[in-house]
This record gives sequence, C-alpha cells and structure tokens, in this order.
Amino acid sequence: MKPRITELFNIEHPIIQGGMHYVGFAELAAAVSNAGGLGIITGLTQRTPELLANEIRRCREMTDKPFGVNLTFLPIVTAPDYPGYIRAIIDGGVRIVETAGNNPQKWLPAMHEAGIRIIHKCTSVRHSLKAESIGCDAVSVDGFECGGHPGEDDVPNFILLPRAAEELKIPFVASGGMADGRSLVAALALGAEGMNMGTRFIATREAPVHENVKQAIVAASELDTRLIMRSLRNTERVLRNSAVDRLLEKERESAGANPPEDIMGEVAGVYPRIMKEGTMDAGAWSCGMVAGLIHDDAWVRELIDRIMREAEDIIRGRLAGFLLA
Repeated sequence: MKPRITELFNIEHPIIQGGMHYVGFAELAAAVSNAGGLGIITGLTQRTPELLANEIRRCREMTDKPFGVNLTFLPIVTAPDYPGYIRAIIDGGVRIVETAGNNPQKWLPAMHEAGIRIIHKCTSVRHSLKAESIGCDAVSVDGFECGGHPGEDDVPNFILLPRAAEELKIPFVASGGMADGRSLVAALALGAEGMNMGTRFIATREAPVHENVKQAIVAASELDTRLIMRSLRNTERVLRNSAVDRLLEKERESAGANPPEDIMGEVAGVYPRIMKEGTMDAGAWSCGMVAGLIHDDAWVRELIDRIMREAEDIIRGRLAGFLLA
C-alpha cells in the first residue's frame, strides 16, 4: 500500500504516531518506525533543547528508520526556546517535524532549508488551507473525535475528511477515531493518504507510560471522554475521572464567564503524575473517543501488522466482493 504519505516520509506503512505529551519518548517513536510507520518524539516534553537533542540521539540508537519530532507552538507570553529546539532537531539529523498549535510560518524557512518536511496538525479545512499556503508539506486533519484539542467547529471526520480532500492539493492524513484496519480503509476512502493515531499507541507495550494509563484506555468505552475548557475556547477531549468532573462543575458554576483560576489546578502540570506514576485522578489528560475501539495493549509491531492485514483483507475481500456481486 503506497499512498503519497509513504513516499513523502519514506515509510513503509501510512501510519503515523502523533506527538503526545509525556508519551512520545524515544522508546515509542523507535518502535513505531521499526514497525514501518512514522514514530514521533514529543519535543516540548523535553524541558530544554539539550534534553531534546539527547532524546533524538537515544531514538537514533534504537532505529535506523525515519522518525520525526512534534513541536507545538504555544500561544503564551513566555515561549519556549523554539530556536534552540529547532537547532536540536536540525543538528540531530531529523528530517520530519509535526507542528501544532499556532501558525508555524515563522519557523518554516530554517527547517525547509535543512531539508525537513513539515506536517501540520489542523482541525478545520480553513486551517489546512492556510498550512498549505505557507508551505507545509502535508497536514494531519483532526476530527471532532480526537483526543486533545479538536478545535471549536465540532466537525467529525466523516464530513471533515472529504471536505479536506475537495480543497487540498498537498497530502493529508486522518486523525481522530483511528484504531484499526477499518479506520485506515475508511480514511483512504474519504480522501486521506493515511492515518495518525494517538490514543491507540498509548495502549501498547512499548509506550513508556504507567500500566494504569493503558488499562484505563482498554477499559474505557466510546462514552467515557468529556470536553473540558469549552468556556475558554480551548476545548480538550479527555478521559473522564474525578478531576474532570470537578473541572466541569467549575465551568458550569462560572455560567459562561471566565472560569475561576483554580480550574488550572486540574490541568496544569499533571501529566508526569498521571503518565509516570499512574495517579489516574491527578488531573485531566487527553484521550480520544477511539478508546471504545481499543481492547488490548498490543506490541507496536503486532498492532501495525494487524492493521495492515485487516485493511488489505477489507479492500481485497469485502469491498472487492461487493463489486463482483
């Protein structure tokens, strides 16, 4: 199977592991790349450019396949050392960057000059077209189902993906609700060139997160996520827990006004406690509705091989059978 995204990133399978805070370490990125997909290190999980450079070196020791780095551009006054992070990426020989958050246009020339290909995460067609116009090489189109930040338009992938296909010239992958061979075939049918999986890759043996996190995803259904921070227009899809219930109650009490400052106590700085220590009620953490389709914590290679086998069986068998009939 060779859609355009495999040629663009020189990967065997059209499957990308998106950047995830305190999940996208070298272990997981290397496992995905070794299995034929595109693994991604989460740049800002590393607190300094020097730590990111070390994580890139660690990943390089684990795989000789292409891998990328996620770099999220945050809308904050005191920004991270983005020039330092980009220098670490370039010096580390990384040739693929997944950008997210604010418009990355300011940073593209230096990365393109270094031969880096950019895939930007977008939650709408208009943002995808903007990414195309500023020179991004591909986009990851995130539907309303996705874990993390789905934007404010609330358009699910059954509509968003074909709309993106109508408008875009650069290749794009589907993100949000992606878990198995059915997901991949559906994404391709709707116009995407592959798929980006986040939540599904957390529930794998190689994901360097606490076992409690993996088991929470496996146990969850499609009904167990909630949307928080809607009142701030910074909506995030998370797995429901007691902290999320408290946060939503605070938002309800604010009656549409700016929520109280203590809302941040349920979201700020909680990822190490959740992902490393397994303290599941420490705060809110991103999780997609796709949890309802995740029933095991497979090895990464087993998962990717299963996805590709299922996808080919669906295309060659069930779908082709409809035509023959």
